[in-house]
Amino acid sequence: MSGWNVIVIGGGHAGLEAAWAAAKFSRVGLLVGNPATVGRMPCNPAVGGPGKSQLVFEIQALGGLMGRLADDTAIHTRVLNASKGPAVQSLRVQNERDAYAEHAQEVIFGQPEIDILRGEAADLEPDGRGGWLVVTTDGRRLPCRSVVIAAGTFMRAVTWYGRQSRAEGRQGEPPSRFLSAPLERAGHKLKRFKTGTPPRVRADSVNFAELLEIPADPQPRGFTGTPGPRAQESPTWQTHTTPQTHELIHENLSESPMFSGDIEGKGPRYCPSIEDKVVRFAHHDRHLLFVEPDGIQTSEVYLQGFSSSLPPYLQDQLVRTLPGFERAVVQRYAYAVEYDVVDATELTLNLESRLLPGVFTAGQLNGTSGYEEAAAQGLVAGTAAARRALGLDTATIGRETGYIGVLLDDLVFKSSDEPYRMMTSRVEHRLLVRQDNADERMTPLGQRLGLVSDEQEAKVRAKYGRVTEAMRSLAAQRANGQTGDAWLRRPEFHLADVEALGLSLPATLDAAEREAVEIRVKYAGYIERARQQLGAEARARGTRLDGLDYAVVPALSNEAREKLGQRRPETLEQAARISGVRHADIGALLVHLKKQGVSRET
Repeated sequence: MSGWNVIVIGGGHAGLEAAWAAAKFSRVGLLVGNPATVGRMPCNPAVGGPGKSQLVFEIQALGGLMGRLADDTAIHTRVLNASKGPAVQSLRVQNERDAYAEHAQEVIFGQPEIDILRGEAADLEPDGRGGWLVVTTDGRRLPCRSVVIAAGTFMRAVTWYGRQSRAEGRQGEPPSRFLSAPLERAGHKLKRFKTGTPPRVRADSVNFAELLEIPADPQPRGFTGTPGPRAQESPTWQTHTTPQTHELIHENLSESPMFSGDIEGKGPRYCPSIEDKVVRFAHHDRHLLFVEPDGIQTSEVYLQGFSSSLPPYLQDQLVRTLPGFERAVVQRYAYAVEYDVVDATELTLNLESRLLPGVFTAGQLNGTSGYEEAAAQGLVAGTAAARRALGLDTATIGRETGYIGVLLDDLVFKSSDEPYRMMTSRVEHRLLVRQDNADERMTPLGQRLGLVSDEQEAKVRAKYGRVTEAMRSLAAQRANGQTGDAWLRRPEFHLADVEALGLSLPATLDAAEREAVEIRVKYAGYIERARQQLGAEARARGTRLDGLDYAVVPALSNEAREKLGQRRPETLEQAARISGVRHADIGALLVHLKKQGVSRET
């Protein structure tokens, strides 16, 4: 083999999407330590949830893999926040853990443009012609035009079980020992982050009768539009901590490497360990825990919300304080893992290193947490790497375009001092970038970039043509003196209620199209206001801020006032990119400038 246009290092969720996207352009090498671990779900066996399902719908619309894998191996689906508006409704799909990895391997190994390369990356060397050599520990020098590093939590990784540590990445797998060095040599500033997983408990040792059962939705949903064949096959359950749990934790905090100071890496604020929860929220006498099966004929259940770095003997005792777990047998103990991450401010919006042109990084290596965030970055990096290798131009995804754009913008311009998790609250215009319209927003971009076929893009265009025509039809029909769209805007009305009045919609509309009609009609006023606000913000980006006294601006948060005073941005756009400056702070600046009546537009 004379070389590859792209070599992807790592076979987790970021590496999968990077290799899949890059293979749509040319030949790809996927370098992994053990092919049997490709696509593994090391944490919770689920995809989606608030802020995350929106990412998966966008990945699907861009031709990615994650939504397809999740639907094909789904055993439980639920729409979260179903009683709230469409901007925050989020699909969550529980998966059969082993089947997910097996299916991922079938797809990736069956792609003729992807070569599976087994080994550990030891170094990166420029080839003198604008490309790279990936040097392996056994001495091979693998040539390529672009590299995507998707090493997850493996970079100089150390796992902790209590105050005992060992060098490994996850579940006994060896760490990536040498790949941090070429990044540091180039000038990248690496940080240490920490994450962890809960214990896995033998299912036959749990008294499920004592748990609160959560059934799957009666009408299953899917990321691809077609729910998997077993999407309603399993419930999930809830239990909770008890005063005995909390007492045991407080008595043994000295055994936690996080509280004893052994772990230096910063952990995720929005997914803390159980010992961190008990200490930080001491006023709560219980914490909800979600019991999730690893499969249909499962041998294990996953205790979502109970991650820990306490030693195994204490985990045995702690788990048995939970209702339904009095006789529990821990099959795999919880652990914390500490690892190197890149400072994402040293990357472009397409995740290319500013210090090593042609080298891209994706996933938890960039300081994020979660499968979905990793997969989104992998798709972006793999696409950009392949197009760069072929001399093609590329495009960046703006934060106004969707959740992927917000993720990239936050990472590159604001960075994070802890593992970054996508949430709906991070997205300013979330009513415009819902999970239900991801295909409308993203598929045309995917087609322009070469990720999505012309045929698929035409199908999406035709779908929204039918939606628009149905909305016009509703507005043209009347019942009892009111138009159909006016009836539908009533809070208690749905399409079926409108049709019961004798108004009709085209019979060709499928369920997704009917949902699109209902959302667009019901929220038309809010959507239009959001569009106007987006336009106003776009026009205001160049507004000058030089000489502005932030101390006299009302409604600025204290953090924003401090950061703006330190950084002294020249324009409103620069101010919006400063970590700690929220969307509400930008609004406060705009209001203040308008009241001043001074034109500051560039």
